Amino acid sequence: MPSASETPRLAGIGDEAAPGLPGQIAAVRALGWNLLELRTLDGVPVAETDDAAFARAAERIRAAGVEVVAVAAKIGDWSRPATGDFAVDLAELDVLARRCAVLGTRTVRIMSFPSGGLAEPGWGRVVRTRMRVLADRAEDAGLVLAHENCAGWAGEDAARVLDLLAHVDSPALRVLFDTGNGVAHGYDAAAMLRPLVEYVAHVHVKDAVDAPGGDTAYVLPGRGRSGVDECLRILACHGYRGALSIEPHLHLRPHLRGTGGDPGRGDAAGFVEYGRALEETVRRVWRAEAVR
Repeated sequence: MPSASETPRLAGIGDEAAPGLPGQIAAVRALGWNLLELRTLDGVPVAETDDAAFARAAERIRAAGVEVVAVAAKIGDWSRPATGDFAVDLAELDVLARRCAVLGTRTVRIMSFPSGGLAEPGWGRVVRTRMRVLADRAEDAGLVLAHENCAGWAGEDAARVLDLLAHVDSPALRVLFDTGNGVAHGYDAAAMLRPLVEYVAHVHVKDAVDAPGGDTAYVLPGRGRSGVDECLRILACHGYRGALSIEPHLHLRPHLRGTGGDPGRGDAAGFVEYGRALEETVRRVWRAEAVR
C-alpha cells in the first residue's frame, strides 16, 4: 500500500492561471509547487509559438527553477478530425520533439481524432494507423504520447483505449486520465479508469456538475460528481507515481473556441484555491490508503 509520504507531485496547466508565462509561473510558485504543464503562451499553443518567443519562455522557465512536466499538443484533438490532413499533426510532433528536448520533458498530451463524419470501422482504422505512425516517431524522439480521455475515437471508451494500446504496442503511447471529462462526455470516470490504470502516465484533475441546458459547470475537486476521490483512490492503490496536474476550467474552457464561443481566460486566485483544495484531497486519499 502507498504511504502518506508517497503522494504524487502536483502540477498545474499554466494558462488556467494566466495567459502569459510570468503569471503562470507565479501561480505555481504561490502554491509552493515547481511543476508546470504548458498548453499556451499568451494564447498561442506551444508548437505554434515563434522560435524567439519560445526561446525566451524556455529561459524564463529555467531561471525560475520550474520543471515542465508535460506539454499539450493539438494532435488529434477536437479541432483535428480523422478526415483532416495528417501532415499537420506530424509537423506539430516534429516541432514538439525539438521543444520538449529544450524544456526537459518527455510527455506530450494528444487525443484520438474526432470522426469528421467517418463511420466505423473506417474511423477506427484511420486512428489506429495514425497512432502507430505517431508513436513510432515519438519513440525515436524519446517522447511519450499521453492519450487523453476526451475527444476522438478512444476518448470515451476504455475498450477502445485498450484496443489502441494493443495495436500500437509501443511504450511511447500511454494514457492521460482526466478525472473531470466523464461528466461532459457522459461516462463514469472511475469505471473507465479501472481497466486503464496500469497505463496511466499523467493525470489531469478537474471536477464537474451538470448545468442547465445540458451544459457542464466546473467546481473545486471533490464538490462535483466526477468521482475525483474515487479516481485518486484507484491511482493510489495502483501505486501511481506520476504528476497530478490541475485543470480547473473555472474561468477558462479552451474547447469553446471550436464553436466560436468565448473560452474565457485564466484566473490566478481561482487556480491557487483549486491547488489548495487538491492538496487536501490528495492528503486525505493517500492517508486513507496508507492505513488500509
